Amino acid sequence: MKQEEKTNVMRLLSQHKIDYKSHYYVGTGAVNGTEIADVLGEDYDRTFKTLVTVGASREHYVFVVPVSGELDLKKAAAAVGEKNIEMIKAKELLPLTGYVHGGCSPIGMKKQFRTVVDETAADFETFFFSAGKIGYQVEVSVEDLRKIISFDMCDLKKPR
Repeated sequence: MKQEEKTNVMRLLSQHKIDYKSHYYVGTGAVNGTEIADVLGEDYDRTFKTLVTVGASREHYVFVVPVSGELDLKKAAAAVGEKNIEMIKAKELLPLTGYVHGGCSPIGMKKQFRTVVDETAADFETFFFSAGKIGYQVEVSVEDLRKIISFDMCDLKKPR
């Protein structure tokens, strides 16, 4: 098997001397969060997706939520003090963040937007999210993520 490359997210974590584990699913055909979790043998509640939104103020926000659930837009808006928010259009993601759909990470965006992580991430010693490229995930602790980006934590998921 060929040596997997390091992504910019992995390089940034290394530069900040943050311990992380990298996980690869290149060539598996996995496209959504639950499929990725299945391929990697990860728990859905411990595997997170990064979602980019825009508020009524036209400010952008990043939400990191488990793949086991959906982002509750009302809770998300309340978390950032907006009247309402909506998901950005897929075509806006790359120019805004530098990431493609399916490979968006809260680390290393072109600009650091206000970020909120679902509070359930703190339930785990480490959690998984995109390493900034399709086929690549990183596993870090909440405490270590705080060393590289600023974020708030609250309940963001729709009730099941």
